[in-house]
Amino acid sequence: MPEPILVSRDGAIATVALNNPERLNALDRAMWARLGEVMRALSADDALRCVVVRGAGDMAFAAGADIAEFAHERANAKQAKIYGNLIHETMQSVARCRHPTVALIRGACVGGGLEIAAMCDLRVAGQSSRFGIPVNKLGLTMAYGELMGLLALVGRAVALEILLEGRVFDAEEAYRKGLVNRVVPDGDVEAEAYGVARRIAEGAPLVNRWHKQFIERLAVRVELSPEEWDEGFECFDTEDYHEGVAAFLAKRKPDFKGR
Repeated sequence: MPEPILVSRDGAIATVALNNPERLNALDRAMWARLGEVMRALSADDALRCVVVRGAGDMAFAAGADIAEFAHERANAKQAKIYGNLIHETMQSVARCRHPTVALIRGACVGGGLEIAAMCDLRVAGQSSRFGIPVNKLGLTMAYGELMGLLALVGRAVALEILLEGRVFDAEEAYRKGLVNRVVPDGDVEAEAYGVARRIAEGAPLVNRWHKQFIERLAVRVELSPEEWDEGFECFDTEDYHEGVAAFLAKRKPDFKGR
């Protein structure tokens, strides 16, 4: 089996690549778990000054979670909560990395892929990149641990637009919505993203880490009760969720009943 997450170093800059290019870097359980481990290890490395997160290959940052494993990994709310807690821990490992993080985005950046990119500090996208979180087509909610990064990035109105419409949209619209910091020609995205990383790495590393901490402290924090947290996984016990996943795998339109 190939390494689920590839890690490389160039001086004070580390690159983390989601490595499942044959499936547009869709994330399975092993990838979620390993990404969290990698980000926590890099965060503890004082020699680093910036981390670039990207997808392997040229076709995608990540096309979301690997839906093919849902039948045995997220078959009901109990399973989904365990899986969801893993995803939440990984998302937090990205968001709380002490070093600044830059998402290098080419191709598809949807579902869980967009959620990971939203947890990074900066996002540089190619013109042909595509964005969206069409989970309502699966009868599936974004749990709180996944939603908080998107909400913090774009605010209530845009987050609701993305989730309620479930559209996949282009990079220029993503820029207008505040999802990405800049859009460049596809052939320039790698150079631009690493240019950003180098400029960050040239700055005072303690100052960059402090600024991340200060902004996090000033952000609005919401405390959820255990019951509210668990509600984020109730969708997995609905008929609509099972219909949505079955329809996706069969490549047909789902027939949702609202139950």
